[in-house]
Amino acid sequence: MIAAIKPAGSNTRGLIAYLYGPGRQDEHLDPHIVAAFAMLGMPDPGRDENATLTALARYLDEPVRLRNSEFGQKVTDHVWHCPVRAAPTDRHLSDAEWGEIAQRIVEAAGIAPPGDDLACRWIAVRHADDHIHILATTVREDGRRPKLHDSGIRVGDACREIEKDYGLRELKKGDRTAGRRPTQAEMHKAQRLGWEQPSREWLEDRIRAAIPHTKSAEELLAYLEADGIQIKAKRGPSGDLLGYAAGRPGDLNSKGEQIFHPGGKIAPDLTLPKLQARLESVVPEEHPTARRNKPTTPWQQATDALDVLRTNLVEDAENGDGADGRAQAHVAALGELIEATAQKVPANLQAELRAASKAFSRAQRSQIRTEDRAAASVRAAARDIVHTATGPDGSALAALLATLVWAAIIASRWHEAKGHAQQAEAARQALQHLEAAADHAVAPVLADLETRRPKEESRRILAHDVRAAVPEHADRIFTDAAWPALATVLADAEARGHQPHRLLKEAAAQRELDTARQPARVLITRIQHTSRNPAPNRRAEAARRHSTMASQTPAQQARDSQRSAATMAPTGQRHRQR
Repeated sequence: MIAAIKPAGSNTRGLIAYLYGPGRQDEHLDPHIVAAFAMLGMPDPGRDENATLTALARYLDEPVRLRNSEFGQKVTDHVWHCPVRAAPTDRHLSDAEWGEIAQRIVEAAGIAPPGDDLACRWIAVRHADDHIHILATTVREDGRRPKLHDSGIRVGDACREIEKDYGLRELKKGDRTAGRRPTQAEMHKAQRLGWEQPSREWLEDRIRAAIPHTKSAEELLAYLEADGIQIKAKRGPSGDLLGYAAGRPGDLNSKGEQIFHPGGKIAPDLTLPKLQARLESVVPEEHPTARRNKPTTPWQQATDALDVLRTNLVEDAENGDGADGRAQAHVAALGELIEATAQKVPANLQAELRAASKAFSRAQRSQIRTEDRAAASVRAAARDIVHTATGPDGSALAALLATLVWAAIIASRWHEAKGHAQQAEAARQALQHLEAAADHAVAPVLADLETRRPKEESRRILAHDVRAAVPEHADRIFTDAAWPALATVLADAEARGHQPHRLLKEAAAQRELDTARQPARVLITRIQHTSRNPAPNRRAEAARRHSTMASQTPAQQARDSQRSAATMAPTGQRHRQR
């Protein structure tokens, strides 16, 4: 159930005329009052042929007129309007039930507190099966104004209780970080102009898509202008950027002037200060010589950045409230990486990833203030992806999408642990689209691997490695249709000098397999990513250390020899040395 409190108005008679009229598309049927501050003597034009709209308006406005005549200062914002709508799947509610619901809404809002005989005058009009309109005049019988601060939050909480009490669809509790819903006027305008989205929703998508392409707020506004979006920048005397508003081309008012929407009205996290903190948090680009040992493609860098994100999210969740800002920053950056990936993947995957990005945008913000610099590596990875000139190879894309799936799962769990119901639900919705994209991306990779499956004897040896490394998941892995492909990946890694047993344990540690739908497939993408390079050559490494030690002092040689012994020793020996 949704109760949407509208901005205060001044024309009681005009709103009543709309409620009792035919509607914009003749959708109003049998308008009548189902509840009011005092039903006895209430003129109802829908039930009494002698009652008029003007008489009803004058009856509701009486306290307003008395206040205006007594104080001499005219009240012009006295019309409180709140449509209350049930979900399409909800059962039919009777007039009596709608009346009870209206009473609870006005009590929660502060229009008519329980037991207050001097409260505001109000009515609830029903002209459709699925909703009512509550109209109140916000001057009390004693001439005072009601206390309506935070009434939207209280009304929302009341709706959650009403849903439980009446067996209706239960929505998630909000935290004042959701974007504003399109108004009926905005939706009708979009329909009239043939637009698929209302203007603010359209602008939000364009701004979020532009964020990975830019490094500052100035760059972002220039990028949007180059994309055809109208920008109105607010600057101080020094020329510094103080704010901005964006307009959709062709979105004009009745005077033919461009309509602009401030960033904070487009979405709460798109205000100028928040954009500046986000965009300027990315670390400066490294010198090329510092990248020698890094992955060769942005797609592999993004997968490694997500591994860091996963570790940080888990650690931050365990460390308590002090780490919440870092965790929220990582979740916000994850949304930017999903958006960047959606822009560069092959065409057959773009629809699912764009849907995932749109759904996850609600998970990117909460009441927790972000420490944006904590997620600099993820944002840098998103920026590298949108600026790369080449697309990913199949295995790199499959690995990235599989890691995005796991990151979305962790983000959903973190939000759920923090009581962020709407954000957790948004992450779960995004997860469904990410899983669909991951399924499509890995299919050709699996098909290629299965054509190269190792011989039966090699598969038996590799199966032994699986049972030794992940015994609790071995049976599920062997019954997974992707097991032959996993055997191929392990054989390929072994040919490059890696140890299958170690790769399996590392992959299982990076992504727990209990929730994996297909554990063999999860291990494939992880192992392909971690084993993409040949294993280090121990003899070459020893020769390099020997040449380095020749130029060191005896003390430095002794210290490095101890470190080398600890590194080169088998796992069991390293534990004993400690």
